[in-house]
Amino acid sequence: MIGKIAGRVEYRAEDHVLIDVRGVGYLVYCSERTLVALPGAGEAVALYTELLVREDNLQLFGFLTLTEKEWHRLLTSVQGIGAKASMSILGTLGGEGVGRAIALGDWNAVAAAKGVGPKTAQRVVNELKDKAPTVMAMGATAGPATDEVVEVVETAAAPATPKVNAPKDSGAQAAALSALGNLGYGPGDAAGAVAQAAGEGAESEADLIRAALKLLAPKG
Repeated sequence: MIGKIAGRVEYRAEDHVLIDVRGVGYLVYCSERTLVALPGAGEAVALYTELLVREDNLQLFGFLTLTEKEWHRLLTSVQGIGAKASMSILGTLGGEGVGRAIALGDWNAVAAAKGVGPKTAQRVVNELKDKAPTVMAMGATAGPATDEVVEVVETAAAPATPKVNAPKDSGAQAAALSALGNLGYGPGDAAGAVAQAAGEGAESEADLIRAALKLLAPKG
């Protein structure tokens, strides 16, 4: 299993990138969102990867964060969602956006991805909603794949600082989830409230907790 690729960008195509790792070129398929965030040719880059094994083909799929990679793994476990559909969803929403949509039960957001119909989107939300808190919490400990790329690449070429625009750190959301759990709120309710608070503009841990508590407060 190839879990991570660190090297230099050889070229980018419409749906994949070729990464040179000490003279060996790896073709890695990525979502549109990830491809846009990658640096230019000749620059250092690192991606977490998932290897898809078929009878007649082997394909590597690349992700900027472990959270995004985990969502890909979960999305492809849903009937009707293959690797292509998963990359379409991640390209449309991003890792955090997928977590937010699923936590809120917003299947319309999932259905906005090309190639994903309403029934399939509803199935995604229904089957993965209970998984959202765990994946969202990964943001507290799982950094971007670029953290160690310079050290890896320096052994083969001159030092270079990777220029990857990774998604915002979701550590604040993970911390807010943990805090709400300590207060006795269920994982599903907490995830939905944190996702909604984040969608309404809350960013810091304190703001997320404060907004989520207001959303979770009994009505009436």
